[in-house]
Amino acid sequence: MQHYTYLFIDLFSLLGPLALSFDKRVAFYKNWKALFISIFCMMLLFIPWDIWKTAVGAWGFNPSYITGIYFQNLPLEECLFFICIPYACIFIYECMKSYFPKAEIGASYFKFAGILAAALIIIGFASYPQWYTTTAFSFAGLLLFYLLRNTNTQYLSKFFVSYLVILIPFFIVNGILTGSWIEEPIVWYSPKAIFNIRLGTIPIEDTIYNLGMLLMVVSIYEKLKSIRSKNN
Repeated sequence: MQHYTYLFIDLFSLLGPLALSFDKRVAFYKNWKALFISIFCMMLLFIPWDIWKTAVGAWGFNPSYITGIYFQNLPLEECLFFICIPYACIFIYECMKSYFPKAEIGASYFKFAGILAAALIIIGFASYPQWYTTTAFSFAGLLLFYLLRNTNTQYLSKFFVSYLVILIPFFIVNGILTGSWIEEPIVWYSPKAIFNIRLGTIPIEDTIYNLGMLLMVVSIYEKLKSIRSKNN
């Protein structure tokens, strides 16, 4: 059963949000088309990125905790991660909007996001040649900067508050993946690729990697929902 550990993590991350997607107040299932298109677009970038980082040894996967089914050099479970985790996170984002509509940064979100984007970009470029740090921070910062300059980003006010909630299950899931509560990490990182600043067992880069991934998904998701709303 140990070989199914990563697979079980993926499936359990998805199970609750999927079962609750038919809640009448959130009605998350009505947004599935926009969500899955957004996830697919994200995967077009993040899967090759993951393949590359695995190939150069920035990170790798413990064969004791995976089924042994691979796509290129990525375990099946790693590919499923890019479906299950964004689904669960955007579900939390929609729940926050429905059940806590006043939970947002407010008008100051634009200034906050601008400062965050600048900090991420500076840290990203300053951390070269630690490749995971450089790419994760730079991507999240540049994407956020692009969104602030080129799109309607009112949703970011709620997204950043939702992200604080998302971090709770994130620390549980990523904690297990990086070795918390189990004998060995499922995902390991080269010390040459990261700052080696960890939150428990989790490299700090993972929080920014997750932020960049979700920013990409939520920006496409909200754009598609806006287009659908205009067409109805």
